Amino acid sequence: MRPTDISISNYRSIRRLFMPIQPLSVFVGENGVGKSNLYKSLSLLRDAATGRITRTIADEGGLNSVCWSGIRKRGEDGRLRLATGFDNFRYSIELGFPGPLEAAFSGEPMIKSESIEATNGKRKVLLMERTNSLVSVRGESGAWSDHKDAVLPSETALASFVDGKTCPEIDLIRNAMQSWRFYHDFRTDPASPIRKPCLAITTPSLSADGSDLAAALATLYTIRQDASDLQDAIDDAFPGAELSAGEGNGWCEFELRLADMPRPFKAHELSDGTLKYICLLAVFMGYRLPPFIALNEPETSLHPSLLAPLARLIAKASRRADIWIVTHSEPLMEALRNESSVPLRRVIKANGATTIEGLTLGGESRDEDDDD
Repeated sequence: MRPTDISISNYRSIRRLFMPIQPLSVFVGENGVGKSNLYKSLSLLRDAATGRITRTIADEGGLNSVCWSGIRKRGEDGRLRLATGFDNFRYSIELGFPGPLEAAFSGEPMIKSESIEATNGKRKVLLMERTNSLVSVRGESGAWSDHKDAVLPSETALASFVDGKTCPEIDLIRNAMQSWRFYHDFRTDPASPIRKPCLAITTPSLSADGSDLAAALATLYTIRQDASDLQDAIDDAFPGAELSAGEGNGWCEFELRLADMPRPFKAHELSDGTLKYICLLAVFMGYRLPPFIALNEPETSLHPSLLAPLARLIAKASRRADIWIVTHSEPLMEALRNESSVPLRRVIKANGATTIEGLTLGGESRDEDDDD
């Protein structure tokens, strides 16, 4: 299942946003407008499916750090709310501080509520509802079953409550969200695992840190036995270059032969920008792409000449997966528009809150026909 939209309330600089998810969603903005918070909020939703959302919030400084940073109106609770829709389902989660009588560490982020809702035409049916530690699920007959103390306040029902027979939708949504992949940056320093051989394990999708890069590339050469499209993409970015990858003695390695060099270069010899681009090739040309891929500023460390090939790479991959990109690069944005006719989505701040220029509260674009 692919996500259709995301809803965010009270997350850092985001007061309230509802955004549809297209096959290719690209957001451009200046530094400091909060565009990275769009990326992070999506990652938090994935953490709800893996069960790590409260730990992630604690790692980021707790709810005081991640909740809405602007002025609140009198009576507002300031709870963090996230939701995502699929074709026929919607998952929502709400987090807040412990109440005075709740057993929790001081300031610990607690999950207050979760829900899964099904939509059939205009009719909406609640399938799972969690309030504090009580989880209620609706069976096939329509009858509700209650499970008291089924989860701890730090645990999501989506990750922890397993009752596929009573509510298979929990499994469907959890599995769909766990398959989302996020790429923030790739280490290219001399000690980076990307520069070293990795274990020869069939790798259909590149890991978030890129540590299995050699295996992801070798999977195309050895397992799929067809890397012609990958080679075409290499030639597009580095004319005349040839990439090769393979396995030996249980380890995978790759090397790149440049047109003007007498010998190929292994990963530890490549420049940071070249290695970063090869990582992006693996992201978008893997054996099997995740259904949803999000990248934060993929143009970092790349030479301007690589932005047009990168745009072609992204546009082609958007036929196989939904792709979400946050960038501050206007040239990359223009290159993407030339390749895919993707509408401009500019991230701005209005009255201290991060928002999308031309996007209504209902997620509709006021400038759908405006190329500017």
